[in-house]
Amino acid sequence: MSIVQETVAPPTPAVPLAALLSREDLALRQITGPPAAEVAVHWAHTSEMADPYPYLLGGELLLTAGVHIPSGAGTEGYFDAYVARIVAAGGAALGFGVAPVHDTVPPALVAACEAYGLPLVEVPPQTTFSGVARAVWQLMARARLAELRRVSEAQRQLAAAASRPDPVPSVLRRLATRLDGRAVLYGPEGAEIAAAGREPADEVRGALAKLARFVTSRASTTATDTVAGTRLAAYALGTGEGFVLGVAAPQRESGDHTIASVAAVLLSLLTGEHQSGTGAARSSALVRLLLGAAPAEVAPLLGGDRWRVVHGRPEGRTAPDPVAASALGAALGSSLVDVAGERVRVLVPDGRAVERVPGWTLGVSATAAPRDWPAADTQAARALARARATRAPLLRHGDRQTALTDLVPPAEADAHARALLAPLERSPALVETLRTWLSLHGSWDRTAVALDVHRNTVRQRIARCAALLDTDLDDPDVRMELWFALRTP
Repeated sequence: MSIVQETVAPPTPAVPLAALLSREDLALRQITGPPAAEVAVHWAHTSEMADPYPYLLGGELLLTAGVHIPSGAGTEGYFDAYVARIVAAGGAALGFGVAPVHDTVPPALVAACEAYGLPLVEVPPQTTFSGVARAVWQLMARARLAELRRVSEAQRQLAAAASRPDPVPSVLRRLATRLDGRAVLYGPEGAEIAAAGREPADEVRGALAKLARFVTSRASTTATDTVAGTRLAAYALGTGEGFVLGVAAPQRESGDHTIASVAAVLLSLLTGEHQSGTGAARSSALVRLLLGAAPAEVAPLLGGDRWRVVHGRPEGRTAPDPVAASALGAALGSSLVDVAGERVRVLVPDGRAVERVPGWTLGVSATAAPRDWPAADTQAARALARARATRAPLLRHGDRQTALTDLVPPAEADAHARALLAPLERSPALVETLRTWLSLHGSWDRTAVALDVHRNTVRQRIARCAALLDTDLDDPDVRMELWFALRTP
């Protein structure tokens, strides 16, 4: 098959198949397929299904003892279809256990794997599948630890370079050394302001400059390419002035993107607000707020009169740290960043586009004047909750209410909403649960994800809402009326 399922790689480094084959305690043997050093294994999965495709995410070492193999003649076609489905699902390799079902690896299976280019590994009788899986996770844990140490050390060195008297050249030199390549800072007009590292070929140099111009002319804040075997990456610095960090490296190792992103954040600070004078303006705005000025009075000092609030949460279970929060702010083109528990809040001027940021789930408010920032903050929080529940990378709050609300005078709509929801007014948790549950079409599981509670808690709260409101929440008319009330400001 020519269509291959997209691999959903976990947030851990892959394990080369060669590393598993080198384990003497496993005694694995590769029978066919490309060189093991070129095969990346993201996880191990055991299945005796005749068609494992629906259960594979991609990147697996699929382990089987051949229980599913039919007896009798004509198995060539069976093996061809079986291997084709594994390849279509993005499987990395197939591990076949000899004994207790089969004494040897079926020759027809070997031929099919060879035809499709799927690595085939023989698992000896003394090696259990759980032992192979455990070895995969052990190797992944070691690789992850090595990656974290490498990134941590790079962060320390880059921060030290930023504190030198010549911070920009120092950061570029340190980054080029860590990536064993070239690091370039481009100015607003696309000219090289500073560079460090090995001088690349003219073809690569021109392609990197072109990539830098691409991120300044488009909404994208990062871009990558490969030219003449060299990996290229461009990072638009979050200064709003058109500065770009360009990186060219002969190969891309795990953690390189994180290291380059840290350098981009530091360069954003070095070339951004403190250089342009806006840093003083923002300090003045903060002082005025602390001394009692209204947000509307200080908003012009921050860069605009209309804003959007963005709530972001990193993928996985890792809470954001200041470096990650600054990187998100840089990607969104704003240094007005706040870390609030497991979320990051960013205040973005209305003129800047808010697009997807890899590795983050985002909720975006409608545009708001400073006096409406608290309401926009609530909108962004709800949009983020819905985005997480629906597994969307970014969701925006509508800029306007539904047409129905335009037909009802605001005072009457507010009075109706207050009367309808009066039995719940003493329990904000019930109100928010009902709002989220209705917005997600009554899904218990997605509501639980959005609110970070157990699905049974959602059921109990909705049942309590139904009892207090004395109504049938399965009635679509009731749901519509409640949704109208909950949407009333």
